[in-house]
Amino acid sequence: MTALQPARPGLPAEPAPGRIPFPVVDEISRHCLREEEPETVHIEVRLPRQPDPERLRAAFGEALRRHPRILVREAPGPWYRRRYEWELTGIPDVDPVSFPEPGPGALERARVRALSEAPPLSVSPPVRLDVVRPSSTGSSCVLLLTLNHTALDGPACLRVLATAAELYGGAAVSPTSPVRNPVGAPGRPVPPPPARTVGPARPARVAPATGVRGTGQNGLLLADLPVPRRPAGAGYTVNDQLLVATCLMIARWNRLHDAPPRPMRITMPVDDRPRGAEMPIGNGTRLVEVGFGAQEYAREPGPEVVAAMLHRTAERTRALKSAPRPQLGHAAALLTAPALPVGMRAALTRGIRWAAAPWTSTTLLSNIGRIPYPLDFAEAGRAEAVWFSAPAAMPRGLTVTTASTGGRLHLALRWSRALLDDAAGQRLCDFFTGYLAAMAALPATSGGDGP
Repeated sequence: MTALQPARPGLPAEPAPGRIPFPVVDEISRHCLREEEPETVHIEVRLPRQPDPERLRAAFGEALRRHPRILVREAPGPWYRRRYEWELTGIPDVDPVSFPEPGPGALERARVRALSEAPPLSVSPPVRLDVVRPSSTGSSCVLLLTLNHTALDGPACLRVLATAAELYGGAAVSPTSPVRNPVGAPGRPVPPPPARTVGPARPARVAPATGVRGTGQNGLLLADLPVPRRPAGAGYTVNDQLLVATCLMIARWNRLHDAPPRPMRITMPVDDRPRGAEMPIGNGTRLVEVGFGAQEYAREPGPEVVAAMLHRTAERTRALKSAPRPQLGHAAALLTAPALPVGMRAALTRGIRWAAAPWTSTTLLSNIGRIPYPLDFAEAGRAEAVWFSAPAAMPRGLTVTTASTGGRLHLALRWSRALLDDAAGQRLCDFFTGYLAAMAALPATSGGDGP
């Protein structure tokens, strides 16, 4: 990579840094980095007009300084050290904001780069912002953020962008919606754990597309859908609808490719952080797995079966969200204990990950929920749509990410090209869209306790 110049040449090049040991999520990700499958998170924000370049650069730079945890680089050290450490730099090492040449293909090129080239961990901040004009004559603009997932996650980076929008517009704005996971709030009963539906059998894998011989690079498809309707009094949430739609989408794909039915497990991030300016920056979600027995989707379900799946899924997710659990589980916490040098732990972690690959969950569904910030860039306008996409490394090879703004659901399907091609991605999207529409058409049922 070509060396870049300091973003603020008038400031000291080497501020006195602090050190932060890698948390569990960061360390596991760092151990398992693979050049052919970069750990990037992509965020795409649509604006009706382009913001002023210098004002945006200044606002984003100030937002980084107001959230200093994002201004980090990996501290160098020998393989036998006991911890990876983040070095807090205080100021950016490089200018993370760029303005690619506008015109046809500019957005597609920026997306390809976002999926294939992670911001380096050796340079602060591990995030970049491309301000893309898809047309050299049109006024619309896309803010495309790429972040290295070893250092931080999508909701944390969105909080930083929201601060930049507030600074750009000159007014502080509080989040417009609460944390998306209200389970466990005072006064709300915690449901008992659901009966186990998925045993120790290997979970289903997404069947490979016929004839795919691609590399590990990722493909991406974005869709703009209506937020699915729920009947009054339904005992399930939009998140439960998304989980069931994801399960049925993969089940239908696998049936068409003659894959034997297996229990399905869908990994789901749960984020309990506040959304205000005090939101902790970094990788702050914990992962839970929602199980589906093979009998639930062995054949194409009718409305009654789908309704029953939704209510069972709601019971499972409420229990999983309310149960205390380390971010990546107890095994990951044990693997990252500094009892051995970090180089030895890295080799051990990679070996265990390879051996456990057949038991990895089927896919990951990350539902960001309703975007809690207006993302108002004054004369450039408010965000009209926001997409996120999570890495789709093998053996899962497919991730589903959703967010909503203005009553619209913004869906991103991302896949490994070692597993699927663009035609497969489009067909999976069609299946997902069809199942969401079918759930929105379900009649009202009794017995719900609210979302």
